[in-house]
Amino acid sequence: MKVSAQRLSARHPAADRGAPAALRELTLQINAGEQIAVIGASGAGKTTLLHAIACALKPSAGNLSLDGTDPWKMSRGKLQQTRGRLYLAPQVPPLPPRQRVVTSLIAGRLPAMSFLRSLRSLLYPVDITAAYEALERFDLSEKLFERVDRLSGGERQRVGLARALLSPASLWLIDEPLSALDPSRSEMAIKTLTDEARTRGVTLVATLHQVDTALKNFERIIGLQNGLLEFDLPSSAVTPELLRALYHKHPEELLGPAPGADPALDGLDARAAAPVVMHCR
Repeated sequence: MKVSAQRLSARHPAADRGAPAALRELTLQINAGEQIAVIGASGAGKTTLLHAIACALKPSAGNLSLDGTDPWKMSRGKLQQTRGRLYLAPQVPPLPPRQRVVTSLIAGRLPAMSFLRSLRSLLYPVDITAAYEALERFDLSEKLFERVDRLSGGERQRVGLARALLSPASLWLIDEPLSALDPSRSEMAIKTLTDEARTRGVTLVATLHQVDTALKNFERIIGLQNGLLEFDLPSSAVTPELLRALYHKHPEELLGPAPGADPALDGLDARAAAPVVMHCR
């Protein structure tokens, strides 16, 4: 799916009336099948950008088009169909706590199911094999019939990512997919998402706090700061100077170079750039 934004602004519904928009006059073109990482400090507008593209948040100004059509000028039915072609994975997946993992996974296929088939799936999952294989890609297949409320935060996050593999969507919007994962599972998760998106021709847009991971796994990097587009560059052109400027108000959020990280991170002061510690409830 192709995405085009022209001077796009968006405001969170809960924001104060006098507060600046979370996303301001952003112009952006994403071609079908591209893989893009969005980076920036907390509050930069990364999540708002994903929600705006996912048609979950109506723009307050400017224009958004998906495959050449403005979704907010569609009929209600057409808008719902368009949303069925999108998969938004929040940082904390909204999984029903008493539901079995297999049922939560297969819910990713609901946009492609008939009403009767979706009802039947609530009683008896319709494609257990596909659900198992999706979980296996994230090293979680043994949890297939576990209840969601018995999973750890990292396991729930991986279930949310595995759901993308069952979705019929042509655009994946993944918000902070590694916040609850250890380094080895983080690498596995990103590789699985990028490999699957490439194989299927799916457009992938992921927000990341891990700058080294973004530079290593994505060819195009978008930097946001205070709701504004600071840069849109190939990963090879993202320099330490650009990163320091992007995170200058929140240097503690800029990760120092890890072993094997992209050379563009060389020279960053690791003493002034401690890793973010994410706590999962």
